[in-house]
Amino acid sequence: MKNLVGRDIPEQFLKDGKEVFQGQHYRDGYTYKKASPTVRSYMKPSEGKLASSLEEAIKQSGLKDGMTVSFHHHFRDGDYVVNMVMDAIHQLGIRDITICASSLGTAHAPIVKYIEDGTITGISSSGVRGEIGDAISSGKLKNPAFIRSHGGRVRAIETGDIHIDVAFIGAPTSDAFGNARGKGGKSDCGVLSYSMVDAKYADKVVVITDTLVPFPNYPPSIEHIDVDHVVVVPEIGNPKKIANALLRFTTDPRELLIAEYATKALVSTPYFKDNFSFQTGGGGPSLAVTRFLKPYMLEKNIKMGFAIGGITKPMIDLLEEGLIKTIVDAQDFDLTSIASVHNHPRHFEISTSQYANPMNKGAFVNQLDFVILGALEVDTDFNVNVITGSDGVVRGAPGGHVDTAAGAKCSIIVAPLVRSRIPTIKDSVITVTTPGESVDIVVTEVGVAINPMRQDLLDALKDSGLPLMTIEELRDEAYALVGKPEEIEFLDQVVALVEYRDGTLIDVIRKPKPVTLSSI
Repeated sequence: MKNLVGRDIPEQFLKDGKEVFQGQHYRDGYTYKKASPTVRSYMKPSEGKLASSLEEAIKQSGLKDGMTVSFHHHFRDGDYVVNMVMDAIHQLGIRDITICASSLGTAHAPIVKYIEDGTITGISSSGVRGEIGDAISSGKLKNPAFIRSHGGRVRAIETGDIHIDVAFIGAPTSDAFGNARGKGGKSDCGVLSYSMVDAKYADKVVVITDTLVPFPNYPPSIEHIDVDHVVVVPEIGNPKKIANALLRFTTDPRELLIAEYATKALVSTPYFKDNFSFQTGGGGPSLAVTRFLKPYMLEKNIKMGFAIGGITKPMIDLLEEGLIKTIVDAQDFDLTSIASVHNHPRHFEISTSQYANPMNKGAFVNQLDFVILGALEVDTDFNVNVITGSDGVVRGAPGGHVDTAAGAKCSIIVAPLVRSRIPTIKDSVITVTTPGESVDIVVTEVGVAINPMRQDLLDALKDSGLPLMTIEELRDEAYALVGKPEEIEFLDQVVALVEYRDGTLIDVIRKPKPVTLSSI
Protein backbone atom coordinates (compact mmCIF):
# COMPACT_ATOMS: atom_id res chain seq x y z
CA MET A 1 0.00 0.00 0.00
CA LYS A 2 1.40 3.40 -0.94
CA ASN A 3 1.48 6.18 1.63
CA LEU A 4 1.26 9.96 1.19
CA VAL A 5 4.92 10.30 0.15
CA GLY A 6 4.53 7.55 -2.43
CA ARG A 7 6.39 4.79 -0.58
CA ASP A 8 5.04 1.27 -0.91
CA ILE A 9 4.56 -0.35 2.50
CA PRO A 10 4.15 -4.16 2.32
CA GLU A 11 0.75 -5.33 3.55
CA GLN A 12 2.41 -7.82 5.93
CA PHE A 13 3.39 -4.91 8.20
CA LEU A 14 -0.06 -3.30 8.20
CA LYS A 15 -1.64 -5.30 11.00
CA ASP A 16 -2.73 -4.75 14.61
CA GLY A 17 -3.91 -1.27 13.69
CA LYS A 18 -0.67 -0.17 12.00
CA GLU A 19 -1.29 2.40 9.26
CA VAL A 20 0.70 4.05 6.52
CA PHE A 21 1.79 7.70 6.75
CA GLN A 22 -1.09 9.99 5.74
CA GLY A 23 0.22 13.45 6.56
CA GLN A 24 2.11 15.23 9.31
CA HIS A 25 -1.02 16.13 11.28
CA TYR A 26 -3.09 13.06 10.39
CA ARG A 27 -3.49 11.97 14.00
CA ASP A 28 -4.18 15.39 15.49
CA GLY A 29 -6.85 14.92 18.16
CA TYR A 30 -6.32 11.15 18.37
CA THR A 31 -7.29 9.83 21.81
CA TYR A 32 -5.81 6.86 23.64
CA LYS A 33 -5.35 5.42 27.11
CA LYS A 34 -1.76 5.46 28.30
CA ALA A 35 -0.03 2.16 28.90
CA SER A 36 0.82 1.18 32.46
CA PRO A 37 3.60 -0.89 34.02
CA THR A 38 3.37 -3.79 36.42
CA VAL A 39 4.64 -2.49 39.76
CA ARG A 40 6.17 -4.39 42.69
CA SER A 41 5.62 -2.62 46.01
CA TYR A 42 8.36 -1.97 48.57
CA MET A 43 6.53 -1.74 51.90
CA LYS A 44 9.08 -2.92 54.45
CA PRO A 45 11.04 0.02 55.92
CA SER A 46 14.27 -2.01 56.05
CA GLU A 47 14.06 -3.43 52.54
CA GLY A 48 16.93 -2.19 50.40
CA LYS A 49 17.43 -2.04 46.65
CA LEU A 50 21.17 -2.55 46.31
CA ALA A 51 21.99 -5.66 44.29
CA SER A 52 25.31 -7.42 44.84
CA SER A 53 26.04 -7.50 41.10
CA LEU A 54 24.54 -6.71 37.71
CA GLU A 55 23.84 -10.40 37.17
CA GLU A 56 21.98 -10.56 40.47
CA ALA A 57 19.88 -7.49 39.54
CA ILE A 58 18.98 -9.11 36.21
CA LYS A 59 17.91 -12.30 37.99
CA GLN A 60 15.84 -10.33 40.51
CA SER A 61 14.20 -8.37 37.71
CA GLY A 62 12.74 -11.58 36.30
CA LEU A 63 14.13 -11.02 32.81
CA LYS A 64 13.36 -14.00 30.56
CA ASP A 65 13.66 -15.10 26.95
CA GLY A 66 11.65 -12.97 24.53
CA MET A 67 11.48 -9.85 26.72
CA THR A 68 12.34 -6.22 25.94
CA VAL A 69 15.06 -4.18 27.65
CA SER A 70 15.77 -0.47 27.26
CA PHE A 71 18.71 1.92 27.42
CA HIS A 72 19.41 5.64 27.04
CA HIS A 73 22.27 7.23 25.10
CA HIS A 74 23.28 10.27 27.15
CA PHE A 75 26.88 8.99 27.25
CA ARG A 76 26.88 8.79 23.43
CA ASP A 77 30.21 7.37 22.17
CA GLY A 78 31.41 6.97 25.77
CA ASP A 79 28.63 4.60 26.88
CA TYR A 80 29.58 1.40 28.71
CA VAL A 81 26.15 0.37 30.03
CA VAL A 82 24.63 -1.31 26.95
CA ASN A 83 27.63 -3.58 26.43
CA MET A 84 27.99 -4.61 30.09
CA VAL A 85 24.28 -5.39 30.43
CA MET A 86 24.14 -7.42 27.22
CA ASP A 87 27.30 -9.30 28.27
CA ALA A 88 25.59 -10.22 31.54
CA ILE A 89 22.34 -11.23 29.81
CA HIS A 90 24.32 -13.43 27.42
CA GLN A 91 26.23 -15.05 30.28
CA LEU A 92 22.93 -15.88 31.98
CA GLY A 93 21.78 -17.67 28.83
CA ILE A 94 18.82 -15.36 28.18
CA ARG A 95 17.93 -15.10 24.48
CA ASP A 96 15.51 -13.54 21.98
CA ILE A 97 15.87 -10.09 23.53
CA THR A 98 14.55 -6.89 21.95
CA ILE A 99 16.54 -3.74 22.66
CA CYS A 100 14.56 -0.51 22.90
CA ALA A 101 17.25 2.18 22.97
CA SER A 102 17.03 5.94 22.53
CA SER A 103 20.05 5.48 20.22
CA LEU A 104 22.76 2.95 19.39
CA GLY A 105 26.16 3.95 18.04
CA THR A 106 29.75 2.97 17.47
CA ALA A 107 30.33 2.38 21.19
CA HIS A 108 27.95 -0.57 20.99
CA ALA A 109 29.70 -2.51 18.20
CA PRO A 110 30.50 -5.39 20.62
CA ILE A 111 26.82 -6.39 20.78
CA VAL A 112 26.81 -7.35 17.08
CA LYS A 113 27.95 -10.83 18.12
CA TYR A 114 24.75 -11.13 20.15
CA ILE A 115 22.70 -10.26 17.08
CA GLU A 116 24.52 -12.99 15.22
CA ASP A 117 23.99 -15.67 17.89
CA GLY A 118 20.31 -14.88 18.59
CA THR A 119 20.69 -13.24 21.98
CA ILE A 120 19.31 -10.07 20.37
CA THR A 121 16.52 -10.56 17.82
CA GLY A 122 14.84 -7.16 17.79
CA ILE A 123 15.91 -3.51 17.90
CA SER A 124 13.88 -0.33 18.31
CA SER A 125 15.96 2.83 18.28
CA SER A 126 16.08 6.48 17.29
CA GLY A 127 19.54 5.95 15.81
CA VAL A 128 21.60 3.06 14.49
CA ARG A 129 25.20 3.65 13.44
CA GLY A 130 28.39 1.77 12.70
CA GLU A 131 28.62 -2.01 12.86
CA ILE A 132 25.08 -2.38 14.24
CA GLY A 133 23.73 -0.56 11.19
CA ASP A 134 25.78 -2.84 8.96
CA ALA A 135 24.41 -5.91 10.75
CA ILE A 136 20.82 -4.76 10.35
CA SER A 137 21.32 -3.85 6.68
CA SER A 138 22.86 -7.25 5.91
CA GLY A 139 19.85 -9.05 7.38
CA LYS A 140 21.56 -10.45 10.48
CA LEU A 141 18.83 -9.25 12.86
CA LYS A 142 16.02 -11.83 13.02
CA ASN A 143 13.20 -9.27 13.02
CA PRO A 144 13.01 -5.92 11.18
CA ALA A 145 14.36 -3.06 13.27
CA PHE A 146 12.04 -0.18 14.15
CA ILE A 147 13.54 3.27 13.57
CA ARG A 148 11.65 6.00 15.38
CA SER A 149 12.28 9.67 16.12
CA HIS A 150 12.92 10.75 19.71
CA GLY A 151 9.32 11.91 20.05
CA GLY A 152 8.10 8.80 18.26
CA ARG A 153 9.92 6.53 20.72
CA VAL A 154 8.24 8.18 23.69
CA ARG A 155 4.89 8.02 21.91
CA ALA A 156 5.35 4.29 21.24
CA ILE A 157 6.12 3.61 24.91
CA GLU A 158 3.27 5.72 26.28
CA THR A 159 0.69 4.29 23.85
CA GLY A 160 1.83 0.72 24.52
CA ASP A 161 3.26 0.00 21.06
CA ILE A 162 6.45 -0.85 22.95
CA HIS A 163 6.31 -2.57 26.32
CA ILE A 164 9.56 -2.45 28.29
CA ASP A 165 10.05 -5.37 30.65
CA VAL A 166 13.30 -4.12 32.22
CA ALA A 167 14.84 -0.66 31.85
CA PHE A 168 18.56 -0.28 32.52
CA ILE A 169 19.44 3.32 33.35
CA GLY A 170 23.03 4.46 33.62
CA ALA A 171 23.22 7.25 36.21
CA PRO A 172 26.26 9.39 37.11
CA THR A 173 24.99 9.45 40.70
CA SER A 174 22.36 7.51 42.63
CA ASP A 175 21.52 6.81 46.22
CA ALA A 176 20.84 3.27 47.46
CA PHE A 177 17.11 3.72 47.00
CA GLY A 178 17.33 4.76 43.34
CA ASN A 179 17.14 8.56 43.21
CA ALA A 180 19.32 9.10 40.13
CA ARG A 181 20.78 12.22 38.57
CA GLY A 182 22.80 13.17 35.50
CA LYS A 183 24.95 15.32 37.74
CA GLY A 184 28.17 14.55 39.54
CA GLY A 185 30.30 11.48 39.99
CA LYS A 186 32.87 10.23 37.48
CA SER A 187 30.57 10.20 34.45
CA ASP A 188 28.58 13.45 34.54
CA CYS A 189 26.30 13.60 31.47
CA GLY A 190 24.12 16.54 32.50
CA VAL A 191 20.57 15.23 32.09
CA LEU A 192 18.78 11.87 31.94
CA SER A 193 15.83 13.01 29.83
CA TYR A 194 15.66 10.03 27.48
CA SER A 195 15.36 7.54 30.34
CA MET A 196 12.51 9.30 32.15
CA VAL A 197 9.80 7.59 30.09
CA ASP A 198 11.55 4.22 30.58
CA ALA A 199 11.51 4.69 34.36
CA LYS A 200 7.79 5.50 34.35
CA TYR A 201 6.59 2.76 31.98
CA ALA A 202 8.94 -0.22 32.40
CA ASP A 203 7.80 -3.10 34.60
CA LYS A 204 11.20 -3.23 36.32
CA VAL A 205 13.84 -0.49 36.52
CA VAL A 206 17.52 -1.09 37.27
CA VAL A 207 19.71 1.95 37.97
CA ILE A 208 23.41 1.36 37.26
CA THR A 209 25.84 3.86 38.75
CA ASP A 210 29.53 4.22 39.46
CA THR A 211 29.00 6.79 42.21
CA LEU A 212 26.74 5.95 45.14
CA VAL A 213 25.77 9.03 47.19
CA PRO A 214 23.83 9.50 50.44
CA PHE A 215 20.03 9.40 50.41
CA PRO A 216 18.24 11.48 49.21
CA ASN A 217 20.01 12.37 45.95
CA TYR A 218 17.86 15.40 45.18
CA PRO A 219 16.48 16.80 42.93
CA PRO A 220 16.42 13.52 40.97
CA SER A 221 15.97 12.98 37.25
CA ILE A 222 14.79 9.44 38.03
CA GLU A 223 12.72 9.09 41.20
CA HIS A 224 13.26 6.26 43.63
CA ILE A 225 9.52 5.45 43.55
CA ASP A 226 10.05 4.07 40.01
CA VAL A 227 13.24 2.07 40.71
CA ASP A 228 13.43 -1.62 41.65
CA HIS A 229 17.18 -2.30 41.87
CA VAL A 230 20.42 -0.31 42.16
CA VAL A 231 23.78 -1.68 41.02
CA VAL A 232 27.19 -0.11 41.64
CA VAL A 233 29.86 -0.79 39.00
CA PRO A 234 33.39 0.60 38.48
CA GLU A 235 32.50 2.75 35.44
CA ILE A 236 29.36 3.48 33.45
CA GLY A 237 30.86 5.70 30.75
CA ASN A 238 33.47 8.12 29.54
CA PRO A 239 32.06 11.69 29.59
CA LYS A 240 34.92 12.93 27.38
CA LYS A 241 33.34 11.03 24.49
CA ILE A 242 29.94 12.68 24.84
CA ALA A 243 31.08 15.27 22.28
CA ASN A 244 31.62 13.09 19.23
CA ALA A 245 33.05 13.83 15.79
CA LEU A 246 29.75 15.26 14.55
CA LEU A 247 30.00 18.10 17.04
CA ARG A 248 32.59 20.49 15.69
CA PHE A 249 33.15 24.17 15.05
CA THR A 250 33.67 24.27 11.33
CA THR A 251 36.31 26.31 9.54
CA ASP A 252 35.38 24.88 6.16
CA PRO A 253 34.57 27.79 3.78
CA ARG A 254 31.75 25.84 2.13
CA GLU A 255 30.07 25.03 5.43
CA LEU A 256 30.49 28.61 6.63
CA LEU A 257 28.84 29.89 3.44
CA ILE A 258 25.93 27.49 3.96
CA ALA A 259 25.59 28.76 7.55
CA GLU A 260 25.72 32.37 6.36
CA TYR A 261 22.93 31.75 3.83
CA ALA A 262 20.83 29.88 6.40
CA THR A 263 21.20 32.68 8.94
CA LYS A 264 20.27 35.30 6.36
CA ALA A 265 17.22 33.26 5.38
CA LEU A 266 16.18 32.93 9.03
CA VAL A 267 16.46 36.62 9.83
CA SER A 268 14.54 37.53 6.65
CA THR A 269 11.41 35.69 7.81
CA PRO A 270 8.63 37.35 9.84
CA TYR A 271 9.35 34.95 12.71
CA PHE A 272 12.67 36.61 13.54
CA LYS A 273 11.46 38.93 16.26
CA ASP A 274 11.85 39.38 20.00
CA ASN A 275 11.15 36.20 21.98
CA PHE A 276 11.62 33.84 19.01
CA SER A 277 12.41 30.17 19.71
CA PHE A 278 15.13 28.07 18.13
CA GLN A 279 16.78 24.67 17.86
CA THR A 280 19.73 23.47 15.84
CA GLY A 281 21.43 20.17 15.12
CA GLY A 282 25.01 19.22 15.94
CA GLY A 283 26.63 19.39 12.50
CA GLY A 284 29.19 22.01 11.44
CA PRO A 285 26.89 24.34 9.43
CA SER A 286 24.08 24.04 11.99
CA LEU A 287 26.34 25.04 14.88
CA ALA A 288 27.72 27.93 12.87
CA VAL A 289 24.20 29.36 12.41
CA THR A 290 23.90 29.74 16.19
CA ARG A 291 27.11 31.76 16.23
CA PHE A 292 26.11 33.85 13.19
CA LEU A 293 22.81 34.85 14.80
CA LYS A 294 24.43 36.99 17.48
CA PRO A 295 25.19 40.14 15.43
CA TYR A 296 21.67 40.17 13.95
CA MET A 297 20.17 39.85 17.44
CA LEU A 298 22.33 42.68 18.75
CA GLU A 299 21.56 44.89 15.76
CA LYS A 300 17.79 44.51 16.19
CA ASN A 301 17.88 44.32 20.01
CA ILE A 302 16.24 40.90 19.87
CA LYS A 303 16.45 38.14 22.47
CA MET A 304 15.60 34.49 22.05
CA GLY A 305 12.68 33.41 24.23
CA PHE A 306 13.83 29.82 24.55
CA ALA A 307 16.17 27.31 22.95
CA ILE A 308 15.61 23.56 23.07
CA GLY A 309 17.11 20.25 22.06
CA GLY A 310 20.60 18.89 22.22
CA ILE A 311 22.45 21.77 23.84
CA THR A 312 25.91 22.96 22.79
CA LYS A 313 28.45 25.60 23.79
CA PRO A 314 27.24 28.24 21.27
CA MET A 315 23.82 28.10 22.94
CA ILE A 316 25.36 28.42 26.39
CA ASP A 317 27.41 31.41 25.25
CA LEU A 318 24.23 33.22 24.17
CA LEU A 319 22.54 32.29 27.46
CA GLU A 320 25.46 33.64 29.48
CA GLU A 321 25.39 36.87 27.46
CA GLY A 322 21.69 37.35 28.14
CA LEU A 323 20.64 36.80 24.52
CA ILE A 324 18.67 33.64 25.37
CA LYS A 325 16.13 33.90 28.18
CA THR A 326 15.64 30.18 28.85
CA ILE A 327 17.13 26.86 27.74
CA VAL A 328 15.14 23.64 28.07
CA ASP A 329 17.43 20.66 27.78
CA ALA A 330 16.86 17.05 26.72
CA GLN A 331 20.49 16.21 25.88
CA ASP A 332 23.91 17.74 26.41
CA PHE A 333 26.40 17.49 23.56
CA ASP A 334 29.47 18.87 25.31
CA LEU A 335 31.02 19.54 28.70
CA THR A 336 30.06 23.23 28.65
CA SER A 337 26.35 22.41 28.38
CA ILE A 338 26.69 19.73 31.09
CA ALA A 339 28.11 22.31 33.47
CA SER A 340 25.47 24.89 32.57
CA VAL A 341 22.42 22.72 33.27
CA HIS A 342 23.68 22.26 36.82
CA ASN A 343 24.64 25.87 37.46
CA HIS A 344 22.57 28.35 35.44
CA PRO A 345 19.20 29.30 36.97
CA ARG A 346 17.50 29.54 33.54
CA HIS A 347 18.77 26.21 32.13
CA PHE A 348 16.28 23.40 32.82
CA GLU A 349 16.16 19.63 32.31
CA ILE A 350 12.99 18.35 30.61
CA SER A 351 11.75 14.88 29.65
CA THR A 352 11.74 13.70 26.05
CA SER A 353 7.95 13.55 26.23
CA GLN A 354 7.89 17.26 27.07
CA TYR A 355 10.36 17.83 24.27
CA ALA A 356 8.87 16.02 21.30
CA ASN A 357 6.08 13.49 21.96
CA PRO A 358 3.42 14.22 19.30
CA MET A 359 0.70 12.41 21.26
CA ASN A 360 0.76 14.38 24.49
CA LYS A 361 -1.07 17.65 25.15
CA GLY A 362 1.56 19.85 23.57
CA ALA A 363 5.30 19.26 23.19
CA PHE A 364 7.95 21.99 23.15
CA VAL A 365 8.70 21.33 19.46
CA ASN A 366 5.24 22.67 18.63
CA GLN A 367 6.28 26.06 20.02
CA LEU A 368 9.38 26.34 17.83
CA ASP A 369 9.81 29.21 15.41
CA PHE A 370 12.99 27.88 13.78
CA VAL A 371 14.88 24.63 13.53
CA ILE A 372 18.16 24.14 11.62
CA LEU A 373 18.70 20.53 10.51
CA GLY A 374 21.13 18.54 8.38
CA ALA A 375 20.46 15.94 5.69
CA LEU A 376 22.14 13.07 3.87
CA GLU A 377 19.79 13.56 0.92
CA VAL A 378 16.94 15.83 -0.16
CA ASP A 379 14.72 15.13 -3.14
CA THR A 380 12.70 17.37 -5.43
CA ASP A 381 9.61 16.85 -3.25
CA PHE A 382 11.66 18.19 -0.29
CA ASN A 383 11.65 14.76 1.40
CA VAL A 384 14.73 14.29 3.59
CA ASN A 385 16.81 11.18 4.33
CA VAL A 386 19.05 11.06 7.41
CA ILE A 387 19.07 7.27 7.90
CA THR A 388 20.59 5.44 4.94
CA GLY A 389 23.80 6.19 3.09
CA SER A 390 24.22 6.27 -0.68
CA ASP A 391 24.84 2.50 -0.57
CA GLY A 392 21.51 1.81 1.14
CA VAL A 393 23.14 0.85 4.44
CA VAL A 394 21.63 2.08 7.72
CA ARG A 395 24.11 4.54 9.18
CA GLY A 396 22.20 7.47 10.65
CA ALA A 397 19.63 8.68 13.14
CA PRO A 398 16.38 10.59 12.77
CA GLY A 399 16.75 11.79 16.37
CA GLY A 400 14.50 14.85 16.72
CA HIS A 401 14.66 15.67 12.98
CA VAL A 402 11.10 14.55 12.19
CA ASP A 403 9.64 16.02 15.39
CA THR A 404 11.15 19.48 15.10
CA ALA A 405 10.57 19.83 11.35
CA ALA A 406 6.86 19.09 11.86
CA GLY A 407 6.54 21.43 14.84
CA ALA A 408 8.56 24.48 13.78
CA LYS A 409 7.06 27.40 11.90
CA CYS A 410 10.19 27.45 9.72
CA SER A 411 12.35 24.34 9.22
CA ILE A 412 15.64 24.95 7.42
CA ILE A 413 17.73 22.09 6.01
CA VAL A 414 21.44 22.80 5.57
CA ALA A 415 23.56 20.52 3.40
CA PRO A 416 26.33 20.72 0.78
CA LEU A 417 25.21 20.30 -2.82
CA VAL A 418 27.41 17.19 -3.18
CA ARG A 419 29.39 15.01 -0.79
CA SER A 420 32.34 12.94 -2.01
CA ARG A 421 31.05 13.17 -5.57
CA ILE A 422 27.57 12.04 -4.48
CA PRO A 423 24.69 14.47 -5.05
CA THR A 424 22.80 15.57 -1.95
CA ILE A 425 19.89 17.00 -3.95
CA LYS A 426 18.38 14.32 -6.18
CA ASP A 427 15.20 13.04 -7.81
CA SER A 428 14.27 10.65 -5.03
CA VAL A 429 15.82 9.94 -1.63
CA ILE A 430 16.70 6.35 -0.73
CA THR A 431 14.69 6.48 2.50
CA VAL A 432 12.14 9.08 3.55
CA THR A 433 12.84 10.18 7.10
CA THR A 434 11.14 13.57 7.16
CA PRO A 435 8.33 14.26 4.67
CA GLY A 436 8.58 17.23 2.32
CA GLU A 437 5.50 18.88 3.77
CA SER A 438 7.52 19.45 6.98
CA VAL A 439 10.49 21.07 5.18
CA ASP A 440 10.38 24.77 4.35
CA ILE A 441 13.82 25.86 3.14
CA VAL A 442 16.83 23.95 1.77
CA VAL A 443 20.16 25.75 1.92
CA THR A 444 23.30 24.74 0.01
CA GLU A 445 26.48 26.65 -0.83
CA VAL A 446 25.18 27.11 -4.39
CA GLY A 447 21.67 28.33 -3.68
CA VAL A 448 18.59 28.36 -1.50
CA ALA A 449 15.34 26.57 -2.39
CA ILE A 450 12.02 27.37 -0.72
CA ASN A 451 9.20 24.84 -0.65
CA PRO A 452 6.53 26.08 -3.12
CA MET A 453 3.94 25.28 -0.46
CA ARG A 454 5.33 28.25 1.52
CA GLN A 455 4.38 31.23 -0.63
CA ASP A 456 4.69 33.41 2.47
CA LEU A 457 8.38 32.55 2.75
CA LEU A 458 8.91 33.03 -0.99
CA ASP A 459 7.50 36.54 -0.60
CA ALA A 460 9.52 37.26 2.55
CA LEU A 461 12.87 36.19 1.02
CA LYS A 462 12.49 37.55 -2.51
CA ASP A 463 14.46 40.71 -1.65
CA SER A 464 16.86 39.08 0.81
CA GLY A 465 19.81 39.04 -1.60
CA LEU A 466 20.08 35.25 -1.28
CA PRO A 467 20.70 33.15 -4.41
CA LEU A 468 17.16 31.76 -4.63
CA MET A 469 16.70 28.69 -6.84
CA THR A 470 14.11 26.00 -7.32
CA ILE A 471 14.83 22.59 -5.85
CA GLU A 472 14.96 21.25 -9.41
CA GLU A 473 17.65 23.78 -10.31
CA LEU A 474 19.69 22.67 -7.30
CA ARG A 475 19.32 19.05 -8.39
CA ASP A 476 20.44 19.95 -11.92
CA GLU A 477 23.50 21.77 -10.54
CA ALA A 478 24.40 18.71 -8.48
CA TYR A 479 23.98 16.35 -11.43
CA ALA A 480 26.03 18.66 -13.65
CA LEU A 481 28.90 18.44 -11.17
CA VAL A 482 28.96 14.70 -10.44
CA GLY A 483 26.40 13.07 -12.69
CA LYS A 484 23.12 11.39 -11.90
CA PRO A 485 23.59 8.60 -9.35
CA GLU A 486 22.92 5.03 -10.34
CA GLU A 487 19.97 3.44 -8.61
CA ILE A 488 20.78 0.96 -5.86
CA GLU A 489 19.36 -2.51 -6.24
CA PHE A 490 17.59 -3.96 -3.23
CA LEU A 491 16.57 -7.48 -2.31
CA ASP A 492 13.04 -8.31 -1.15
CA GLN A 493 14.02 -8.66 2.52
CA VAL A 494 12.79 -5.76 4.69
CA VAL A 495 15.40 -5.15 7.39
CA ALA A 496 13.91 -2.05 9.04
CA LEU A 497 10.63 -0.19 9.37
CA VAL A 498 10.74 3.61 9.52
CA GLU A 499 7.95 5.15 11.55
CA TYR A 500 6.73 8.69 11.36
CA ARG A 501 6.50 10.29 14.78
CA ASP A 502 2.78 9.47 15.12
CA GLY A 503 3.41 5.73 14.60
CA THR A 504 2.38 5.47 10.96
CA LEU A 505 4.84 3.84 8.55
CA ILE A 506 6.62 6.35 6.35
CA ASP A 507 9.09 3.94 4.69
CA VAL A 508 10.75 0.54 4.80
CA ILE A 509 14.43 -0.26 4.40
CA ARG A 510 15.36 -3.30 2.35
CA LYS A 511 18.57 -5.26 2.23
CA PRO A 512 20.84 -3.76 -0.45
CA LYS A 513 22.05 -6.10 -3.14
CA PRO A 514 25.76 -6.81 -2.56
CA VAL A 515 28.05 -5.03 -5.00
CA THR A 516 30.51 -7.37 -6.70
CA LEU A 517 33.19 -6.73 -9.31
CA SER A 518 30.98 -8.36 -11.92
CA SER A 519 28.13 -5.97 -11.16
CA ILE A 520 30.18 -2.78 -11.40
